Amino acid sequence: MSLIKELSQKAAQAAQILSVLDEIVKNAVLLDMAKSLRDNTTGIIEENGKDLVNAKNNSLSDAMIDRLTLDQERIEAMAEGLETVAILPDPVGVERDLGTRPNGLQIRKMRVPLGVVCMIFEARPNVTADAAGLCFKSGNAAILRGGKEALASSLYIANILQNVLQKHDLPRELISVVPNADRALMQELMEQKDYIDVIIPRGGEGLINYVTENSKIPVIQHFKGVCHLYIDKDADIETAINLLVNGKTQRTGVCNALEGLLVHEDIAKEFLSIAGAILEEHSVKVNSCENSSKYFNNATVIKTDGFGEEYLDLEIAVRIVPSVEAAMEHIARFGSNHTEVICTKNELTAKRFQRTVDSSVVMVNASSRFSDGSQLGLGAEIGIATTKLHAYGPMGLESLTTEKYLVNGIGQVRA
Repeated sequence: MSLIKELSQKAAQAAQILSVLDEIVKNAVLLDMAKSLRDNTTGIIEENGKDLVNAKNNSLSDAMIDRLTLDQERIEAMAEGLETVAILPDPVGVERDLGTRPNGLQIRKMRVPLGVVCMIFEARPNVTADAAGLCFKSGNAAILRGGKEALASSLYIANILQNVLQKHDLPRELISVVPNADRALMQELMEQKDYIDVIIPRGGEGLINYVTENSKIPVIQHFKGVCHLYIDKDADIETAINLLVNGKTQRTGVCNALEGLLVHEDIAKEFLSIAGAILEEHSVKVNSCENSSKYFNNATVIKTDGFGEEYLDLEIAVRIVPSVEAAMEHIARFGSNHTEVICTKNELTAKRFQRTVDSSVVMVNASSRFSDGSQLGLGAEIGIATTKLHAYGPMGLESLTTEKYLVNGIGQVRA
């Protein structure tokens, strides 16, 4: 039996144990995992250092290195994420009553785990802990296939978590990391439809497309984040500037950072005269439409088809639009169903924007950086789903479950 098939088979067997595990036990394990991450901070940083050396030797981008880097603060965030998941209500086993049929059949639905969740991701070693914790609490076994950039970090973190599982007399196979980033092994992983229930790719456009086109297992896409901020004609200028600066500069190499700025023509002069100087102060490279270029020093003028890029850097595309309708049309064409923001004092415009824009998260007067599971009360997140299956947006515990029907009768037979 091949390595991948054996790993997948053992994960499926372990998932059966976890699906009926008591919530009190799950929470105790998660809290112990959080403690073990803190206790092993030095070791995690040392292993992460190996990944960082390889990343720099391979000339990875600054954005990629930022995603790859683990320090004490980020390890603490991983631990806190597990603790938050521990105190969240367990969705497994929750029932809802659908009523009684005329023939007396009582119909209910109950939340159940998906089974085995396979995460395929790139240079984000923190995903190892986040995904493992969420899958564990929601009753799923996790198979994690990280990129070669984060392999040392991911294996070390997984081993810490697996040791905690064993301490609580649970199988290590509830959390598995593919020990080799070989593309052939990933291909074999995507063929294990007898054991794996869903695959969740999280990373760049190339990875998402490859998994979607080659997997024999259902895929929940976590696509790129081409996020826009639209400054409406009724926007508060100070609020708009704050949203722009926070969304673009607070952390650039993440999927909820701003990549596009749309400005209503009625407020363009007032807003962009200020925004141009502030973006320059933050060393943000500007790619602009012809009409907005005069508000920036050294802006690169781009044609309409040049919009829609995910820069993951101190870079942004700016366009002046004649109306909220034009802004929404731009987003429909160039957005990625991730996160969109409107800044306005007009409640009717805000409601229209939220109802119309097709995106997993649509915000009014709030930074795109809040499009995050922990910020939205989900604890950690498995990622931000941009497909429209049962999950859309940040995927927390409930998104890692489905529902089955429970039907109770008294001997009814169908005529």
